[in-house]
Amino acid sequence: MKSTRPDGNLPTLLACFAHFDVCFMLWVLIGALGAFIFDGAGIDAGLTGLIVGVPILTGSLLRIPLGLLSDRLGGRRVGLALLLFLVCPLTIGWLAPATLPVLLVTGLLLGAAGASFAIVLPLASRWYPAERQGLVMGIAAAGNSGTVLANLLAPRLATAVGWHNVFGFALVPLGVVLLFFWLMAKDPPGRAAIRTPREYVTAVAHPDTWWFCFFYGITFGGYVGLSSFLPVFLRDQFAVSPVTAGSLTAAVALAGSLSRPLGGYVADRLGGARVLQRVLLAIGAAYVAMAFLSSLTSIVPVVLVAMVCLGFGNGVVFQLVPQRFQREIGSITGVVGAVGGIGGFFLPALLGAVRQATGSYAPALVALGLLASAAGFSLRSLQNPARKRSWHLPSLATAEDL
Repeated sequence: MKSTRPDGNLPTLLACFAHFDVCFMLWVLIGALGAFIFDGAGIDAGLTGLIVGVPILTGSLLRIPLGLLSDRLGGRRVGLALLLFLVCPLTIGWLAPATLPVLLVTGLLLGAAGASFAIVLPLASRWYPAERQGLVMGIAAAGNSGTVLANLLAPRLATAVGWHNVFGFALVPLGVVLLFFWLMAKDPPGRAAIRTPREYVTAVAHPDTWWFCFFYGITFGGYVGLSSFLPVFLRDQFAVSPVTAGSLTAAVALAGSLSRPLGGYVADRLGGARVLQRVLLAIGAAYVAMAFLSSLTSIVPVVLVAMVCLGFGNGVVFQLVPQRFQREIGSITGVVGAVGGIGGFFLPALLGAVRQATGSYAPALVALGLLASAAGFSLRSLQNPARKRSWHLPSLATAEDL
């Protein structure tokens, strides 16, 4: 059946990428500056993990209402409003004193940047037909390369001008992207009819939605959580300088970001379920390997593999979502993205808490590895033709995709 969607809009796709890129940069900014903020501040490992994770949690939860608003009001209007709002937390982080309450408030408000995902991915998706969804969604979501910018530039700026002023400098790219998005982004013609709350609840309650949430919680949650906490982890474990920790994080985050559109592209051709299963098992193996490596030179290649697999898996999951939920893509993207982001909050919080309780990150890394492996095996079970009815997405449950 031929798709009734428009055939594409490159300016809107580029605007969506830029929106997500700058928002992702701001979303992980506190983590990127963690070595400066927390060094000598007397904050223990558990609280450090919590502060780094707070923006991820709030941004994740806001994806649901902003996904609904995107469906109802249009992605362009909601996207512009979000960019304007982010001026507020950046100003607080720049000018307010460095107290624990101020850090928490800044993180809570700055977390709104993470909701960009539920706005720009549906906006880009609605412009393109089904057979191009994997690549298009991968390109738009490759804006998670904002992690690279945050970890590469923020420590260097903080060294030169102080970490408070980094928040002030961040207003510049925010303003540039605001102007670019205003000029280039367009809502597609023939926007889908507004669904009733009952229809949304029915879609959200569907078992497929929660399987997608589970898989995305591991892939995207792992990517954003590891990107946010890795500078702290490297500083704590290997006593590297903040700039070195940021540079290493930027390098592996870039690899993960670039692998996202590749994941969508490969899934378009080989079948999303088949690819996702193998990626999840690879992620699990990488986490377990990280738990038992004790030198910087040995752990960095494994972290690189983990980040590539996490980014690749992000692209695969969102090759599948728009095929299953075309009419409710804004709200479903919001829900799946929210749970994925909550996974990103869970990872640094878990690492910090376990480090505080045991003196080691290893038990937490092993637990994360077992969870990812369990997800891979559960997907294999869902693909079993004998249980096909328990997995309601036909493209995932066919014998050809095994």
